[in-house]
Amino acid sequence: MSLRITPLTDPAHGPHERRLAWLASDADAIPVGSAFLRLFTGAGQKHLAELTLQVHPVERRKHVGSQLLDAAVAAARDDARRSVVAQTEAGSPGDHFLAARGFRKVLTLRYSRLSLADVDACALVATIERPHPGYRLVSWRGTVPDHLAQTFAASRRAMDDMPMDDTDYGTVVWDVDRVRAAAKAVEQRGDQLHTVVAIDTSDDSIAGFTELVVPGDGTGDAQHYGTGVLPEHRGHGLGTWMKAESIRQAHTHYPHLGGLLADTADSNTHMRHINDSFGYTPTHTTHEHQLDL
Repeated sequence: MSLRITPLTDPAHGPHERRLAWLASDADAIPVGSAFLRLFTGAGQKHLAELTLQVHPVERRKHVGSQLLDAAVAAARDDARRSVVAQTEAGSPGDHFLAARGFRKVLTLRYSRLSLADVDACALVATIERPHPGYRLVSWRGTVPDHLAQTFAASRRAMDDMPMDDTDYGTVVWDVDRVRAAAKAVEQRGDQLHTVVAIDTSDDSIAGFTELVVPGDGTGDAQHYGTGVLPEHRGHGLGTWMKAESIRQAHTHYPHLGGLLADTADSNTHMRHINDSFGYTPTHTTHEHQLDL
C-alpha cells in the first residue's frame, strides 16, 4: 500500500499545551488514519506527551498505525519528552497495538454512569442535610466568583495525589488564571460548568470541590470532572457531601438530562465506593499505556 504521512500543526495552541498532527492518506489522497500529539507546556508536565491515534478499520494491519506512531514518537523525542501516554478501550485493537509497539499498561480506568431517572431524591437530600460541623457548601455556574478565586485555585492541589498508578503524569500547577481559562473553555464550546465546594468556616477557605459539565442544551449525559478534598480536610465525608449536592442540582435543574458519567482509576477505591453508593453502574474499562523514551 502506497502511503503518505503529512505533518500538520494545530493552530489553536492553549496556554498550557500545543498539538501536532499527522494525516495518513493512500495513493488516491484518501485519508486512512490520523495521529495527534498533545505536548504539555505547563510547569510540572513539560516531560509528557499524549497520543491519540486512529486508523480506519478497513485499513488496519497495513502499517498505517505504525507509520503514524513512528512520526509521533520521533516528534516527542525531538521535543525532549520523557513519556508518551495513550488511552484505549480494554481489549480493543488499539489496546493490542500499543502493547505490541512497546507501550506498557500503567493505569486502568473504570467508567460508570448514573441514570438520573433512577436517582432517589429523598436519599440525596438526607445526605446533603447531614451535619458537617465546621463546613458549609457553596456552588456556582461558570467561572469561579472573584472572592473565591484564590482559594479555589489553591484547593486544586487536592488532585496532586490522586491515584495514577505507574503513569508518569507529573503535577498540574493551578493559579487563578488557569481556573478561569478552564471555565472559559467549557463556555466557549457551548457547555455549562457547575462547581460545588466545601468551605472551611473557620477561615472561609475551600477544603474540597467537585465539578460537573452539562451539555449546553441540557440533554444527553453530563460529565463529572475533578473531585478532590485537601489532605488536611479528609475523613469528614466531604467528597460524598459535595457529590450528593452536585447530583441533586443536576436532577433538579435539568429535567431532560439523561445521566451523569464518571471515570475513576481502578485503584481509587475511595472514589469508586462513593460512586457505587449513589448507584453509578459500570459501562466500560480503558487502559492508559505509556512509552518511556
